[in-house]
Amino acid sequence: MPNGGKEAILRGQFITFEGGEGAGKSTQIARLAEYLRGCGVDVVTTREPGGSAGAEAVRHVLLSGAAEALGPEAEAMLFAAARADHVSETIEPALAAGKWVLCDRFIDSTRVYQGEGGVEPALLAKLEEVAVGRLSPDLTLIVDVPPQLGLKRLAGRDSASGGSERDRFEREALTTHANRRARFLDIAKAEPERCAVIDGSRKPDDVAAAIIDIVEGRLGPIAESVVRPSGKAGS
Repeated sequence: MPNGGKEAILRGQFITFEGGEGAGKSTQIARLAEYLRGCGVDVVTTREPGGSAGAEAVRHVLLSGAAEALGPEAEAMLFAAARADHVSETIEPALAAGKWVLCDRFIDSTRVYQGEGGVEPALLAKLEEVAVGRLSPDLTLIVDVPPQLGLKRLAGRDSASGGSERDRFEREALTTHANRRARFLDIAKAEPERCAVIDGSRKPDDVAAAIIDIVEGRLGPIAESVVRPSGKAGS
């Protein structure tokens, strides 16, 4: 429908990256962002916990372990509070402006991490409803690696930095990491229309290529998501 020659802004796509520690999510977010920008897409990269001023203020409390003594339910509430600010201040405005949002962790990490920690699913579902409303990722990429490999990568990072920089969740036992991996794979199996599992144990270039193939296969040609005149994608 004509709109006086003004550009029609298509709502952006929301892609979340999930997976265990040492999966390589941050690297792959940067690679996908670079690819999308090369296609003319305006991209916002963000993370959880964090991604907005309010959420970043909560991030240190959560990752340092300062909130651990409060119990898993209280931790889950803090994650939800940070997420609510992140959604309202960063994610939703970017999507409405036609930008693609690539987020390092989102609702599935809470389902996995706090769920594995013993928080009841009913409480997690309620907190999720309050924090995100109707917002749901258009695509969730679960970068999967065996926990032994993920922890080996963390050890390599520690060695390169000259000391341990592990946060509260990275420091936990191998069995905990294995349980989380299983939970991520269960989510992917339960929601195949939203989730795709990528083998993160391969070389970064191979993982990046696989992710691009999935994004284009699931969300359609990238060019059609760029702002178009007259409200017609691809015109």
